[in-house]
Amino acid sequence: QVQLVESGGGLVQPGGSLRLSCAASGRDLDKYTVGWFRGKRGQGVSCIDVTDGLIDYVGSAKGRFTISVDDAKNTVYLQMNNLAPDDTGAYFCGAAWLTDVRAMCGRRTAIYTWGQGTQVTVSS
Repeated sequence: QVQLVESGGGLVQPGGSLRLSCAASGRDLDKYTVGWFRGKRGQGVSCIDVTDGLIDYVGSAKGRFTISVDDAKNTVYLQMNNLAPDDTGAYFCGAAWLTDVRAMCGRRTAIYTWGQGTQVTVSS
C-alpha cells in the first residue's frame, strides 16, 4: 500500500507561483495514476499516469499548472503559476492503481489512497 504526503502549500499573492509535492512511500508509484484535487470531493486539477506519462488538466489548470513525476524521488509535483484567488483551497493528492487519467480527474473512479492535504491561499 502506498502512502502519500503533500507539501508546498502556503500564502501567495495573485499572479504568484507555488510548487506542490506529493511524496510517496511504501511502494513505487509505477502503475499508479496520481492526481491533484482541490478538496477530496472536488474534481481533479491535474492527473498523471506515472507509467506512460499521460496527463490530464482540468479547467483553469490548463496553461497555468504543470504536473510532473520524479521517479528517483517517487514524488509527483504540481507547478502552479499565475495563481488567482479562485485557486484557494486545500489540495490533496490521490493515487489509484491502473487508472485512466481522465477517469481519475473526472472522479469517475474510486480513489482510496490520499495524502493529508496542503493549504493554498491566494490573496493580496
